[in-house]
Parts: sequence; C-alpha cells; structure tokens
Amino acid sequence: MLPRWFTSKSFAVQLIILALVFDPLGFVGGYLLAPSLGVEPLLGGAYGLVAASVPMSLLVMQRSA
Repeated sequence: MLPRWFTSKSFAVQLIILALVFDPLGFVGGYLLAPSLGVEPLLGGAYGLVAASVPMSLLVMQRSA
C-alpha cells in the first residue's frame, strides 16, 4: 500500500518526502555512530547526510532513465 501511495505522488513531492524522512535519520545516525568510529559527532552527522542522499539520488536516476 505504501509504495502505491508514494508512486501516486508527483516527482517533486516524492523528493520532498524522501528528504523529510531520510535526512534526519541520516544525520542522527551519523551523529550517534561517529564517536564509535573515531570521528567528531558533527562530522559524522555530515557523513550521515551524504549517505541519506543515496535514496534520493537513486530516485532521480531512475526517473531520468
């Protein structure tokens, strides 16, 4: 049900939804995991944001094909 709901939205709304879901998760995950990896927490948060952008990049690449 959720994939059908997501794909029924316009492309711009899909990008916003992905950003609202994955960006906070990526930042918090990176922030919390950074000290265990020997990295400053804010730098870990930045790495988490980069990792969280992967689903959005995959959606854009899928749409461009």
